[in-house]
Amino acid sequence: MVKTGGKEKHNRQLDRSGEDDEEEVNDHPIEEVRNTVPISDDPSEPCLTFRTWVLGMSSCVMLAFVNEFFNYRSSQLSIGTVVVQIASLPIGRLMASTLPERPIRVPLTGGRCSFSLNPGPFSLKEHCLIIIFAGAGCSGVYALNIIAIVKVFYKRQTNPYAAMLLAQTTQLLGYGWAGLFRKFLVDSAYMWWPINLVQVTLFRAMHEEEKRPRGGLTRLQFFIIVMICSFAYYLIPSYLFPTISTVSVLCLVYKDSVTAQQIGSGLKGLGVGSFGLDWNTVAGFLGNPLALPAFTIVNVMAGFALSTYVAVPLLYWTNTYNAKRFPLISPHVYDDAGEAYDTSRVLDPKTFALNLKEYNAYSRINVSVLFAINYGIGFASLMSTLSHVALYHGKEIWDLCWKAAAGKKADGGKEQDVHTRIMKRNYKHVPQWWFHLMLAIVLALSLFTCEGFGRQLQLPYWGLLLACAIAFSFTLPIGVISATTNMQPGLNVITELIIGYLYPGKPLANVVFKTYGFISMGQALAFVSDFKLGHYMKIPPRSMFFAQLAGTLTASTVHFATAWWLLTTVRNICDVEKLPAGSPWTCPGDDVFYNASIIWGVVGPLRMFGRLGNYWQMNYFFLIGLLAPVPAWLLQRAYPRSRVLQSVNLPLIFAGASGLLPARTVNFLMWGLVGFLFNHVVYRRYKAWWMRYNYVLAAGLDAGVAFMGVFTFVALGYFDIYGPQWWGGVADDRCNLAPCPTAPGVVAKGCPLV
Repeated sequence: MVKTGGKEKHNRQLDRSGEDDEEEVNDHPIEEVRNTVPISDDPSEPCLTFRTWVLGMSSCVMLAFVNEFFNYRSSQLSIGTVVVQIASLPIGRLMASTLPERPIRVPLTGGRCSFSLNPGPFSLKEHCLIIIFAGAGCSGVYALNIIAIVKVFYKRQTNPYAAMLLAQTTQLLGYGWAGLFRKFLVDSAYMWWPINLVQVTLFRAMHEEEKRPRGGLTRLQFFIIVMICSFAYYLIPSYLFPTISTVSVLCLVYKDSVTAQQIGSGLKGLGVGSFGLDWNTVAGFLGNPLALPAFTIVNVMAGFALSTYVAVPLLYWTNTYNAKRFPLISPHVYDDAGEAYDTSRVLDPKTFALNLKEYNAYSRINVSVLFAINYGIGFASLMSTLSHVALYHGKEIWDLCWKAAAGKKADGGKEQDVHTRIMKRNYKHVPQWWFHLMLAIVLALSLFTCEGFGRQLQLPYWGLLLACAIAFSFTLPIGVISATTNMQPGLNVITELIIGYLYPGKPLANVVFKTYGFISMGQALAFVSDFKLGHYMKIPPRSMFFAQLAGTLTASTVHFATAWWLLTTVRNICDVEKLPAGSPWTCPGDDVFYNASIIWGVVGPLRMFGRLGNYWQMNYFFLIGLLAPVPAWLLQRAYPRSRVLQSVNLPLIFAGASGLLPARTVNFLMWGLVGFLFNHVVYRRYKAWWMRYNYVLAAGLDAGVAFMGVFTFVALGYFDIYGPQWWGGVADDRCNLAPCPTAPGVVAKGCPLV
């Protein structure tokens, strides 16, 4: 039971309609939402207050600086919002108990406008909006990868104003798409965004006064215990005993066998028999598995198994694409001899474009067989998303479009579910023209960024407009997948492919096009997800809009300032050959981004996946992805009572099949095991416990790891002090032979010659 008082008491289990006095019914169609999100609301509760602005902006600035700072270091650290969620509660309550309550009049308004530093007790809605600010800070700015590769890898100068505008516009362009599709992705009850339920559960545990069940714990007590245990335990894999993060049994047994280590390595191979005793191994790359529905986990793991344990071994050990010349699993590019590809030989430094004569004299680009499969399945994933959404959600989307055009409401004038009804009744919506205005302003600035400054970014105006068209086309279908499964297929591959064909030999144009097309859609879905969280927490939509906008502008500015400072002051940053031994400034993410700009921008897809490349067969995956959902849809209609058939989701299967790199096999194996155990076994056998504690457990585990990660970095990592020097003090699975080529005559450092 939950005890409440004051204005909220009459709203806890009952919400009255202004037109009739009928009891509000929790008619949400998703069981997890019905059991997690309350149907109460107090419209008078403080929301966008002075405390919200101070704590929210402070959190945004802090997370933006810290996350960008560590982004360039070899041991990266990403601090999430859960740290702010926990720390801001006592600070907010302290401010509520100490700040003066008298109103403060705003100057130059003639006394008509005033605000209070302390409008009352620190509220749940204030707390939620602070997390919206913090979320804007902790998410990275993808465009800064472009600035890094230009300054560091290509050794070219760039205008700081152009760089700043690029960072801002790519982050803000998604507002337009979010506004256009919020009717479908927020108001619809079936777009339930399961990741938000973790936040809702934690907010309720921290704010609601809950009676402790006999022989049990309140959710807040349970959260604190889990967080402390997670915090204490993470010291072991992060500092004292890093080896347990990935244990590959076959590598410990077969120390001299390349094949055994290729099969057994959890970091560089197929991961058979590997495991990790580290929550960061479980959730670090693929997200928290406790927040995902069981059917999502099963579909993703099915795709992973088919790709990793069927396709990759079959192609590798039949030496397809000369696979044995290269590592089994690798994200890098190689020449025909199996050596690392020397991009300086094919790039003309004067024209900043491909030197065809040198390229033809040198070598085609080669990749590991897994990397090639990942690209092909990435093509299939995008096409299957479009096909899946058209088949499964096309009628619903069409009906919503028709009703919106006709000015009608769903269900005979009644909104879809209780939360939508409460929000429509209690709060003013955000006018659509706000989003249209944002879209027009940001699009104009984006055109100026690309066409101005001497066209330093290489992308012409038509390229920007095409990138926007791609983002617009994919936001709704990928949003539907994200809103129902927590999995989000990316547009990075398809955008690189399209501009690579249309505008070859221009590396900067390629990555700028990819950023505007890919990230604007990702930002749109992040904004929509936040709107859905506000929907559940009953945050006024206009307050949410202003918090998102202010947070995004602030975060983009701080991220850019931090990146520019590091790139211009740290000597030889990102240049591994020139950095002193042990230097942490290796920029692993920017290195991968740079290689992608060479593959897609300099060499281009025609010489990779076209008739002039080695991997033209991967194009068939476009057709495979488009057609694959059709038989599944037909079988589900023919056998509607089959639970197995009804759970099949082709976009998720393709997402799992192409998920390796940067994730490794051990990440998938542990993620799938933990997710299936809790969201299938525990959910079915101990449903009451799962409903009460599962999302609290998810938040507690993440919080403990985040706090210990911050603590060890500040206390030790910042001073380049790492764990004790002993056998278990190395964060490696000791599978040194797993990356070795197995083709006869290929020489690789540290590998036996076949």
